[in-house]
Amino acid sequence: MGIIRAAAQAVTGTLSDQWKEVVEPLNMDDQTVFVKGVVRKTGGSGTKDVITNGSVIHVYDNQFMMVVDGGKIVDYSSEPGYFILDNSSAPSLFAGNLSEGIKESLNDAFRRFSFGGATPMSQKVFYINLQEIKGIKFGTRNPINYFDNFYNAELFLRAHGTYSIKITNPLLFYAEAVPRNAERVQITDINTQYLDEFLQALQTSINQMSADGERISFVASKGRELSKYMADTLDEDWKQQRGMEIQSVAIASISYDENSQKLIQMRNQGAMMQDPSIREGYVQSAVASGLEAAGSNPNGAAAGYMGIGLGMQSAGSMMAATSAANAQQMQAQQQAQQSQQPQAAPAGSWTCSCGAVNTGKFCSECGAPKPAPAKWICSCGAENTGKFCSECGAPRP
Repeated sequence: MGIIRAAAQAVTGTLSDQWKEVVEPLNMDDQTVFVKGVVRKTGGSGTKDVITNGSVIHVYDNQFMMVVDGGKIVDYSSEPGYFILDNSSAPSLFAGNLSEGIKESLNDAFRRFSFGGATPMSQKVFYINLQEIKGIKFGTRNPINYFDNFYNAELFLRAHGTYSIKITNPLLFYAEAVPRNAERVQITDINTQYLDEFLQALQTSINQMSADGERISFVASKGRELSKYMADTLDEDWKQQRGMEIQSVAIASISYDENSQKLIQMRNQGAMMQDPSIREGYVQSAVASGLEAAGSNPNGAAAGYMGIGLGMQSAGSMMAATSAANAQQMQAQQQAQQSQQPQAAPAGSWTCSCGAVNTGKFCSECGAPKPAPAKWICSCGAENTGKFCSECGAPRP
């Protein structure tokens, strides 16, 4: 028994009136992997689960149709069109435009699951979606370890996104993945087991990317490469055992655990501090923050400024110890410049008690604050520190 292709004129001609039944698939969306065929037109008895000999079966694009008798596969077609059920004919096995490798896999599966040509008793028609099943969501429950050579540390990340699959051997998929009593199967109905396997393969694939030297920050942009890793990892379990394979993996977001974030931030900050201009800006910003805090010191601003001076001396000693080579080079350059072209003290400068000439509010050598200008009393009685009286404008005597 098997199916034969209906002639083109039979579809619209008078022969169509002789069809006992017309079998078509249930509605199939982009998340549906399997549906049962239903009778749309009945000219015969229409007995449940029995397809009358001479009935026509409609197959749409990107669908794989199977005629099943008692759970055994009798015939199939992946070619779109109309096919007439003929219980007297041998299986036709219309493989359509499938690749030679897939056709060979179908033939092997058919030999395993076929009825063997016995007389049919109860028949059904099933359809399997051959389109790419997209938008299957995933998310790692626990952080995945990732050794990054750039950071030279074991980091941990979480990944969220979607992946897609494609059924490459529908006979094997029907035999191994589809429940026997199902009339419609969405990918979400059978995804629990596969999602666990997917996440396990995802960890293996991400670890392989780590071994290949990919930086952890590049993982989110390596969806195509990750798909190849996943396909290789799941090839035996999914393609050979269940007739489906990974098509693509799209990572929507990558996040790191708290310790990994601290390590990354520390490493990035250290890399930035190797740039002298960035380091100078950081020091100036720290000094400005210290000055602001010193002004609100409960023991007095002078005590706060003194503490800043001591702190700057301590920080300078530490920086000199960690970057002695750079400090010596900068000192040599300064000495050479001073010996070649002596420069006069800039306007507004002041000389510290240690002998250093400065222009800022604190001494660059000892950290002492700039001495406050002496106060003077004008003849009008106003107290001033500048060159002119703030009340009457008289010059300082």
